[in-house]
Amino acid sequence: MNKQDQTNISYDDPIRHSLANRSTWASVAINTLLTTAQIAAGFLAHSQSLIADGMHSLSDLVCDFLVLTASHHSKNPADEGHPYGHGRVETAASFVLGAILVATGGAIMVTAAIKLQNLENLPSVAPLALWVALIALVTKELLFRYMLGVGERLRSPMLIANAWHARSDAASSLVVAVGVGANLLGFIYADSVAAILVGFMIVRMGIVFAWDAFQELIDAGLSIEEVDSIRQTLIDTPGVESLHELRTRRMAHRALVDAHILVNPRISVSEGHSIAERARGRVLQSHQTVSDVLVHVDPEDDIDHDSNTQRMPGRESLLTHLSPLLHDLPEPLRVVFHYIGGKVEVEVFLPHDFFEHGTALVEAEAMVAERLIDNQYFSAVSLNCLVRPK
Repeated sequence: MNKQDQTNISYDDPIRHSLANRSTWASVAINTLLTTAQIAAGFLAHSQSLIADGMHSLSDLVCDFLVLTASHHSKNPADEGHPYGHGRVETAASFVLGAILVATGGAIMVTAAIKLQNLENLPSVAPLALWVALIALVTKELLFRYMLGVGERLRSPMLIANAWHARSDAASSLVVAVGVGANLLGFIYADSVAAILVGFMIVRMGIVFAWDAFQELIDAGLSIEEVDSIRQTLIDTPGVESLHELRTRRMAHRALVDAHILVNPRISVSEGHSIAERARGRVLQSHQTVSDVLVHVDPEDDIDHDSNTQRMPGRESLLTHLSPLLHDLPEPLRVVFHYIGGKVEVEVFLPHDFFEHGTALVEAEAMVAERLIDNQYFSAVSLNCLVRPK
């Protein structure tokens, strides 16, 4: 096995689609042969359980074509209609696969139960059924191991689900072999009982697949352990003071993350953006299943912050309200607003000439402080000198 076979293959790697198709076409070939052999041998050997197992293989064959179709569409890149890509095609295919299993297994159980009502009319099973069941058992187990290895390397729930479908066939073939063997020993009802057990196994596996796919379709989050690990990665980022909110959801083999990080409220927008990008990069680097992270920067860890900010006036209105506080002062070169604690802190940058005499600055500070008393919008005003290279 080469080095690439020993590691996970990224979603964008072109070899991904080739490996997925190769494993699925191998399953198609095997399931075609087994379906034909099991159903034909089941009729010839009068084995109801072997026919049921053949129907299980037939459902595998249908699911293989679902996987091929989904694999073809899911590899398409994101577009205007699907900005997050087409990964959910795999999820939908897994859901349909589960539904097919439930329907197939239910039909097998009902048919076998009806046959058990008339044991006296059941013909004896021929030894041919036992040999075919054993061959199917070995073949399905080998197919399962091959497909599971490919699915895990590609991190594809759809391929993994299809592999476990093959394992359920191997288990059902084992049940069939036992049932047929018991029938040959004189327990006439054993073949029908084996058919019911096979049907139950198919239904159970279908419910598991459908439920997992359904959870993804309704945007269920990652496990608690995965979320806690991502949370710690974000909090450990320099500049991140705490985490305000963290949401996750799956898309096929990938995960999407939304996070609200708390930073110092008095830093610049560009610095906050830089911290957010570093936090995003750390998550993508440390958690290989995460394909994208949306980081929102919060200045306060307060659930009321957003509503308080929305109630405050916009910049133009705040500049109008600020003008009386700065009356008799030079025209500001720059004004920075910080929305903190339900009010606004202001940084005012004045021309350098204004700071040449300390008396003017002291008087200005006292004047502004007096005007700030009981102000509706502003909690503090900082007077600063803007210095640029000459």
